[in-house]
This record gives sequence, C-alpha cells and structure tokens, in this order.
Amino acid sequence: MSFRIIVDSCCDLSAQMKNDPCFIKVPLTIRSNGSVFVDDDTFDQADLLWSMKQSESAPSTACPSPQNYLDAYRNGAEDIYVVTLSALLSGSHNCAEQARVLLEEDNPELNIHVFNSCSASSGEVLVAMKIRELASTGMPFKKVVREVEQFIFQMQTMFVLDSLENLRKNGRLTRLQAVVTGALKIKLLMGATSEGEIYKIGQALSIKQALSKLVDRIAADPNHVGRTVAICHCNCLDRAFLVKQQIEAKCRVGQIHILEAGGITSVYANDGGVVVAY
Repeated sequence: MSFRIIVDSCCDLSAQMKNDPCFIKVPLTIRSNGSVFVDDDTFDQADLLWSMKQSESAPSTACPSPQNYLDAYRNGAEDIYVVTLSALLSGSHNCAEQARVLLEEDNPELNIHVFNSCSASSGEVLVAMKIRELASTGMPFKKVVREVEQFIFQMQTMFVLDSLENLRKNGRLTRLQAVVTGALKIKLLMGATSEGEIYKIGQALSIKQALSKLVDRIAADPNHVGRTVAICHCNCLDRAFLVKQQIEAKCRVGQIHILEAGGITSVYANDGGVVVAY
C-alpha cells in the first residue's frame, strides 16, 4: 500500500526528511509587526526574529485552511497519515479534520487518520518518524494508527526559553512576572501535558542550569531508555549540541536528532529556545 505523511509546518523536519517524498508539509502563516511570513521554504528566521523583537504586540499565527489540507491529501496515496501540532495550541488540527471529512465523502475507499500530536516541533517530528517506520514495513493502516496513538500517549516534550517576551506579549505571563523573571534572569523549564497543554515544570538562574534540569528529568524517567530524542533549536545550535552531549553522558537513549526551528516553532520558542521530545 502506498502512503503519505502530511504534517503542518510546526513539524520541524530535518533536511533529509524534507527530501523524502513520503512527507508533505502544509504551511501556517505568521503576522508580526505588520509583516506576513509563510512558514514554507521561503521562510527567513532572522527576519521573523527581528520583527518580533521590534514589535510591542505578540505575533499571531494562522493555520492552514481545510482546502489547503485537502489539496495535500489528494496525492495519489492509498493510506494518508496526518500529524498536527497540539489541538490546544492551534486550529490546525481542527482544519485537518474538516478536510478529512470532505475527502472521505468523495473517496470512501481511502484510509486517512489525523493525529493530534499533543505536542509541537520536535514532538511532531518523532510522531512523523514513527509513522514512516511502521508504514514502511507494510503494517496494516489500522494497526499503524493504534501503535502511533500509543506512541503519542507515551511521548514527553519539554522546552527551555531564553526569552519570555512572547509569553508576556500574548498574556501567558503577566508583565510583573516578566519583569521579575527578567530582572533575576530566571529561565523557565516548560513542558506539555498528555493533552498537549503547556505548563511550567521549574526554573533556573541560567540557561545552562535549565537545560541541565531538562536532561536530568529525562535521565530520571525509567521509560527513556532506548528512545529516540529530537532536539529542536531556535538560532542556538551550540545549545542543542550541549543538550545532546549531556543526554549522551547521562541517559541511555537511542538516536538523537538535532533540528532547526521553522517559523511556528520560532514564534513559540523565540530566539534561543530549545525544544526536546523523546
């Protein structure tokens, strides 16, 4: 059976994955300081980071339309798997589901399933990789869906922010909290719940301490052994390699992938942010 994996643009595919024809990316768009950025191959991260820094208001994002997804679904494959960022963070998942309903009305013989990654960025990449791993073996569609849904339930996502400005601008952090944490140079260690909602795990007095705490949490998780790890960075490759080295020293994971943030991840993580999923 032929298959395709449709992902929204918060899924920060590696260069190798982008060249794999089984992956099709559907872009979101970003508005910042009067400019519009399409999160596709034309995206310029430096321009977006500068625009966000200059703006007093938070950047806004727009998810793909159902028609955008429907166009991606019509690719000739018999099995279609779709991966979106957390339904609690974006309307991308809902639009993908609307497109699924439309497709099934006209093509009831096709197999299609939309996965809510309950994550973003690195987490979405791991889900997409898991689908490719299983589907490539010829595993039946319904079994792939069951296996991947279980994988999503067990997956963990954490991130460390260097800048809290976007959290302050979009109301997730009060101005007083932002001033206090900024003055004390506090760095937040954040995570995603099993439902895909963002929450605070802890804090540290430096970015290195926060990243070290992140790695320590992985090491303390008895279920981390053998798992694939994805590390996505926003304009801070050195930090990504630091995390990789610490994971290799303290944990017993499998492969470790380092990824570059696209537009949507750059909005969430901001300059210097690191997102880790396993």
